[in-house]
Amino acid sequence: MITTLSEDHRVLIQGVRDYARGELLALDGQWDKQESSCCERLDQLYEMGLMGLRVPEEQGGLGCPMLPYAHIIRELAYASPSVAVTVSVHNMVCEAIKLFANPAIRDEIQRTLVTPGNLSAFAISEADAGSDPAAAKTRAEAVDGGWKLYGSKMWVSNGLAGRWFIVLARTGNTGRSKDLSMFLLDARQEAIQRRPIHGKMGIRGSETAEMSLDGAFVPSDNLLGQPGDGLKIALSALDGGRIGIASQAVGIGQACLDLMVSYAKERHQFNRPIAEFQAIQWMIADSQTELDAAQLLIDRAALLKDAGRPYTREASVAKLFATEAANRIAYRAVQVHGGSGYVNECRVEQLYRDARVTTIYEGTSEIQRHVIAREVLRGAL
Repeated sequence: MITTLSEDHRVLIQGVRDYARGELLALDGQWDKQESSCCERLDQLYEMGLMGLRVPEEQGGLGCPMLPYAHIIRELAYASPSVAVTVSVHNMVCEAIKLFANPAIRDEIQRTLVTPGNLSAFAISEADAGSDPAAAKTRAEAVDGGWKLYGSKMWVSNGLAGRWFIVLARTGNTGRSKDLSMFLLDARQEAIQRRPIHGKMGIRGSETAEMSLDGAFVPSDNLLGQPGDGLKIALSALDGGRIGIASQAVGIGQACLDLMVSYAKERHQFNRPIAEFQAIQWMIADSQTELDAAQLLIDRAALLKDAGRPYTREASVAKLFATEAANRIAYRAVQVHGGSGYVNECRVEQLYRDARVTTIYEGTSEIQRHVIAREVLRGAL
């Protein structure tokens, strides 16, 4: 673990590690098999302060810097990738509210977010607007006292239990990204319909929903930033969110490696443990090397964010490398387990499926390569 972590943060991370492995590990398998929501554990997560990690202490949160936060997400993901992404998305929205909400409501909303019943969600993607959020068609119409939203959103994490949604919607008709604004929507109203998306390949304990907006009302004070700031706010939130997803990937990868090592020591073929075969040793060595490199890339991005320095490129580098490494490590874990790793009684089968989405949500690997190349070329000119 990186030496710049304070002793208090080390204790916090260890506490989360103990809780996750003691309480969440077995539940995660049940959520996967039953395709049920990990949000049944939200009250406990609120009690531990995990839903307020990125909320300032003066508003009732932990005010956790990004570096220890990333390590906490990793420990949650080791035991339950579904819980990790639930916590990560909520805290990403908490931070966006902290940075961009109207001062008239910011403190009040932040205090709300650290209490049960106030899960938050990020509603940007649409059926025809995924990697290209500027293509969003959801529209906002100005009315007395605020705005009404019309349209639909797809792939909304925390979309069923969530109350507070930050929603990207179009406030102009020129077709440009400057038409997009970001709204803080209280989803407790009849003008919103939510439908669960079932049949996911992995992270089945994480809620994913489609949401329809038919005149949902947003008060004027709940506009984040200024009209036209929507895309800027979305990209800012995603920069931080990518550190969280990279950390989720490392947690998955570490769980796969530990299972791989344990099985390789126990499984005997040709009268000796398979851990003694060079082919297995190389898979273990490659996996450990990739995990170490991924963690250092995450730590670099997190430290830059904590220092208030630009970190867009570094966040994308961390997410690209960590998520693709997690998929490679999960592949190796199944391979080491052989036929046993191909059935759902073996945890590596689930982790293999869970790892896959990390290269897709909060920016695909292709989008990360685009961001990295753009930032490198910009610096070279």
